[in-house]
Amino acid sequence: MKAAIITSAGQPPVYGDFKEPAASEGMELVAVSASALSQFSKSRSSGAHYSSEGAFPAVAGADGVGRTSDGRRVYFVLPEPPFGALAENSLVRPEHCVAVPDALDDITAAAIANPGMSAWAALVERAGLRPGETVLINGATGTAGRLAVQLAKYLGAGRVIGTGRNESELKELASFGAGVLPFALDAAHPLGAKHYEEALIAEFAGGVDVVIDYLWGQSAKTVIVAIAKAVEDGRSVRFVHVGGASREENIELPGAALRSSAIQLMGSGVKSVPFPKLLESIRRVFEAVAPAKLQVATRTVSLSGIEGAWDAPGKPRVVVTIP
Repeated sequence: MKAAIITSAGQPPVYGDFKEPAASEGMELVAVSASALSQFSKSRSSGAHYSSEGAFPAVAGADGVGRTSDGRRVYFVLPEPPFGALAENSLVRPEHCVAVPDALDDITAAAIANPGMSAWAALVERAGLRPGETVLINGATGTAGRLAVQLAKYLGAGRVIGTGRNESELKELASFGAGVLPFALDAAHPLGAKHYEEALIAEFAGGVDVVIDYLWGQSAKTVIVAIAKAVEDGRSVRFVHVGGASREENIELPGAALRSSAIQLMGSGVKSVPFPKLLESIRRVFEAVAPAKLQVATRTVSLSGIEGAWDAPGKPRVVVTIP
């Protein structure tokens, strides 16, 4: 079969022929139709993600959409090595599959599943968001951050604040509420803007209940220090770290920032959230696409074009179509 093949750790895939997976007891044989190039999929495929198997050669792709041998349309994740999602066929455990609603097309399902799951799991499973609470999305302009803004509103957040590197995109997110879409940022603070730290301190002094962090690095440190400076009398702020888009894996965090605040630091992702709960998050996001009018920008490429698309920017989300 045709596939995107990783030959060694850290290398991009090449388009070529790979052995077909064989149907076996307790496994689903899936004819793949679409697979998105998320950061999770790329890092896991290349061996960089902590959940990677690390055996090569192997087919790239951590998740996708396709049809089982009995005709059911499913989203699937974590195929059985060495068979990934970026191939004509893949092999998956039944418990790693989620039914795709009839009204949801393959491209949107493939593109929205991973970033939608990251947002839903962080907001619901880790932060335990309650209606009326205020949420700050650190990194609101990325694909997952945008969905987190939309889902926080859908889940009943009273106020949603966004930070991000791209000022024009933050302004765009803050303008959605004018009768076009049922969500919008209530406040936007571009990273590095004049008086940025003062603006964060003012937000936390006014009351922020949940932080969803997609950046880490210096920006996360600035948020945590702002919490310590602004929040009084043991009022808790749940800080949920989801992604490291800043590429700054390590930060020097002042101990005083933790001693002088009731901040709750936690992560959200594979292993910190039970796997069935991650799949349930995807199911709930699929159900929310229509009522929440969820949007994710996509660009499609064919499987044969994988070599040129592998290092494409994260926006719009690249979805590989097969065949």
